[in-house]
Amino acid sequence: MFAPAPIVTVTIESRPDEAEELHLHAGGQGFWVARMLQTLGAEPVLCAPLGGETGNVLAHLIDLSGIALRRVSAGGPSGSYVHDRRGEERVEVWRAPLAPLLRHEVDDLFTVTLAEALEHGICVVAGTHEADDVLPDGTYERLVSDLRANAVTVVADLAGASLGEALAGGVDLLKVSHEELLRDGWIEQDDEAAVRAGISRLRDAGAGGVVVSRAAEGVVAWLDGRWLAARGPAMTVVDPHGAGDSMTAALAFGVAQDRSAGDLLRLAVAAGAVNVTRHGLGSGDRDAIERLAERVEVRELAAVRS
Repeated sequence: MFAPAPIVTVTIESRPDEAEELHLHAGGQGFWVARMLQTLGAEPVLCAPLGGETGNVLAHLIDLSGIALRRVSAGGPSGSYVHDRRGEERVEVWRAPLAPLLRHEVDDLFTVTLAEALEHGICVVAGTHEADDVLPDGTYERLVSDLRANAVTVVADLAGASLGEALAGGVDLLKVSHEELLRDGWIEQDDEAAVRAGISRLRDAGAGGVVVSRAAEGVVAWLDGRWLAARGPAMTVVDPHGAGDSMTAALAFGVAQDRSAGDLLRLAVAAGAVNVTRHGLGSGDRDAIERLAERVEVRELAAVRS
């Protein structure tokens, strides 16, 4: 798990007795994906830079989670944010800016990621919370190029400039949301036809398989040479944050198990759906996910006319 921007999450919450509590957790896209992978039964290895007091806290929190950590020492402090969840909505109170990694820190992160990926045969590549200056330009292209040159399967959940770099290096399976495709100019509207056209552009740019999440509309995907769509049962949304990371984890887990395209989508949609029913990002229950996956409808779409 390539996780270049782990963070400490600090959350203020209310209890039923009207008292208030402060919660500290490890977070960041890479950690949330790793946590869902662990929930599904995998043994992820988190490759991440940690620095400063927040980095020391992160190391302790990750250790408590049981997720294996390959720590790279960073000179700047690790990221953090404070959220207020005493009301119905999650409100961000404060967020620390992410410090750019120095050249030798990037080299160390690259090296430990490559070593772990070569051993395991699959690498999930996460982003940097839209902070494009955390990694030097070209890092994602170099990483995925070297991984795939050594027969490592690359699963990526990226957007923006990071996505463009990764596509230039080649990605075996890309998960992206329709909101990100709209924001980055891959599509101009979010109907099914436009999303399929965007997937075709992503494939031309360097993606093998592509899965696009569309919130309540389910997913549209190109997998194993087929156009597919999937949608699960409607669930009451407690917190939508982290659903995409849960889907990415499920896709990577399914790829590692060599599941069929349909089963990949069923597991991914179920993992995302279970996540939104909970307050914890990238969290869920394996049995619930597997059972819900049986209720996810997958249909094959007609070929796109050229």
